[in-house]
Amino acid sequence: MKTVKFSEIIKKYTMVIALVLVIVFFSITTQGKILFAQNVNNLISQNGYVFVLAAGMLLCILTGGNIDLACGSVVCFTGGIGAVMMSSGVNCWIAVLVMLVVGALIGAWQGFWIAYIKVPPFITTLAGMYAFRGLSNVVMKGLAVGVSDLTFLNVFGGGADCYIPDFLGGADINMLCVVAGVVIAALIAIITFASRARAKRNGYSVAGLAGVIVKTIIICAVIVWLFYKLAQYKGIPTVLIWIALVLLIYNYITQNTRMGRYLYAVGSNEKATTLSGIDSRKPYFFAYVNMGLMSGLAGILTTARANGMQPTFGQGYEMDAIAACFIGGASAYGGEGSIFGVIIGAVLMGVINQGMSIMGIEANYQKVVKGLVLLVSIIFDVMSNKKKN
Repeated sequence: MKTVKFSEIIKKYTMVIALVLVIVFFSITTQGKILFAQNVNNLISQNGYVFVLAAGMLLCILTGGNIDLACGSVVCFTGGIGAVMMSSGVNCWIAVLVMLVVGALIGAWQGFWIAYIKVPPFITTLAGMYAFRGLSNVVMKGLAVGVSDLTFLNVFGGGADCYIPDFLGGADINMLCVVAGVVIAALIAIITFASRARAKRNGYSVAGLAGVIVKTIIICAVIVWLFYKLAQYKGIPTVLIWIALVLLIYNYITQNTRMGRYLYAVGSNEKATTLSGIDSRKPYFFAYVNMGLMSGLAGILTTARANGMQPTFGQGYEMDAIAACFIGGASAYGGEGSIFGVIIGAVLMGVINQGMSIMGIEANYQKVVKGLVLLVSIIFDVMSNKKKN
């Protein structure tokens, strides 16, 4: 039986340990305010776009450390189109569909130049960052555009009723939220052990039972605690449903599909992947189309959250998404990264932002801290790769 070294466990869960330490630090420095039910809810609502964009950004990074600098501008552009349409009386669902399609088309446009013409992703998306920021101003005529469609606001997390109704009729606490947390935790435990048993029957190498039990207990405990906290405020915010759907879909894509394996293969060794008969252009194109689609969804969530769109919205969003991926363990060289890491990275960034805001730290210093955290994570990745080589 293979013995797992303590140093290997520390290396594997470095960012999880860092997240726990950061939460403990801010819990002490804010006298526990960061763990208030409303602040936990705000952490999810305010950072919804980070989870969504980071899921798409992960696919780009997997192809070889490539990034999309245009996604923040695309968020603004798609959000602006939707806001203008809804303010003109267009049905909100038609506007939502248009925003998603426009985002995907922009992704296809950039993916074409990157995958088939071999224009470097940095240059292509840098051009897109400027172009779509300019088009955002054109679409909105340089002015803020408000959205008052209650269906749109409530479904995508910006209205007063943007929470799942408590059908179980809890008095002081949202019972639907509590039950949902317990059910989700139970499903995760069942799926985890069923997958391990299936892999073992098929002759695959599996992790030790004790380690799997401890890991599952911790994950389930965190989920139950999170939903209990949400239940103490207003319940499950609708934006959490969208975040969960995106993360589950992209986790499936990266772990259980042929294209997911191609993304990792291209990032690990593109030449060897091409020689094995795989068209390496398709993973690039796929990654950037998905990045565009997620930018469209982030545009929807941002528009709903702010009850409208402004030409300045979306600035820096690309950096938050990139930071969440790299902090979560995605390699700057490509071929490594996971949706679980994206979740850890996004939550860590959100906790740092909210913790420093509660402490009253100036926004400029918050940017300094975020930059240093990103630098440390990249240094860790570089040093790890040097040791492997």
